[in-house]
Amino acid sequence: QLQVVESGGGLVQSGGSLTLSCLASGFIMDKYAIGWFRQTPGKERKGVSCISSVNNSTQYADSVKGRFTIYRDSAKNTVYLQMNSLEPEDSAVYYCAFPRQDPCMWPMNPLDAWGQGTVVTVSS
Repeated sequence: QLQVVESGGGLVQSGGSLTLSCLASGFIMDKYAIGWFRQTPGKERKGVSCISSVNNSTQYADSVKGRFTIYRDSAKNTVYLQMNSLEPEDSAVYYCAFPRQDPCMWPMNPLDAWGQGTVVTVSS
């Protein structure tokens, strides 16, 4: 069973940075494409970024290009989302999940296997 645990969220001022972590449980994360998604109340979950398993190619939503970076640490079996220049519009619950397509395709179509998410709040 594919299980992940997200962490690293918090409260940060506009312009600040956070790094989210997606830790795998019971499987080798390097073998899977991993995507980050986010959701705000009353809205659909949307893809933010994706990293493929084959060549670690990455994709980003237009709204975060140039500000967010997704990367892997194989030794820690973890995928990270480095978020810089945060804006209030980035406030959301962030989830990592498994895109059905590998290499990543946009928009992502994730498997229905979600962690509990981690909350990011950006104050203005």
